Amino acid sequence: MYKYIISICLLFVGANGFSQKQKLSKTKKDTITYKTGYGLRLGVDISRPVLSIVDKSYSGLELVADYRISKKWYIATELGYEEEKTFEDFTTSTSKGSFIRLGANFNAYKNWLDMNNEIYVGMRYGFAIFDHTLNSYTPNVTSGVEETLPYFPTNTITTPLTETGLTAHWTEIQLGIKVEVLKNLFLSGGFSYKIMLSLDDQKNFKTLYAPGFNRIFESNTGFGFNYTISYLIPFVNK
Repeated sequence: MYKYIISICLLFVGANGFSQKQKLSKTKKDTITYKTGYGLRLGVDISRPVLSIVDKSYSGLELVADYRISKKWYIATELGYEEEKTFEDFTTSTSKGSFIRLGANFNAYKNWLDMNNEIYVGMRYGFAIFDHTLNSYTPNVTSGVEETLPYFPTNTITTPLTETGLTAHWTEIQLGIKVEVLKNLFLSGGFSYKIMLSLDDQKNFKTLYAPGFNRIFESNTGFGFNYTISYLIPFVNK
């Protein structure tokens, strides 16, 4: 009788030990984590050099950078230089200068395993300092006759008028995607909606284009697009 009891006890201990090993093995498998790189990502907007080739009235360069501070948040900035010649019915003007945008991006995309892609929403504060030149213009002339509208004579004034040290301040909302096409190499595209906060105008002429902001509409709003290529310099994996 004792022999059977001892055998049953040994069988129970063996089965319990095997069960514990299985649980431990599963626990180890379940605790595997995939780490991604945290560091500085540097790049360039490739659409601006292309636009400079296609459109001879434009030239510009924009550098981009971001730094990952948490799983979802990035500090981000863009800075560059632009020169744009604007043609209107009775005026031709040029705006040129430097700009910077500062803010943050939130990644709304949930990556699988070790993927490092983004669908982001960003906010920026933008600042530009620029020169504005009225290259040529046709002034409107009043006839002096009551209820007669002003008219534009055929002669065009081509003496340039330049004002320097003008500034612009604005905010913008950005939406975009970033895809890791190779290890630490990213391609991205984005859209931005801009709201002008403060803008200096040339004397007797409204500024039509501000570097970093693009064309300024009557509502003091604007739009922007970018297509960038960037490389991540990982400092640590988390």
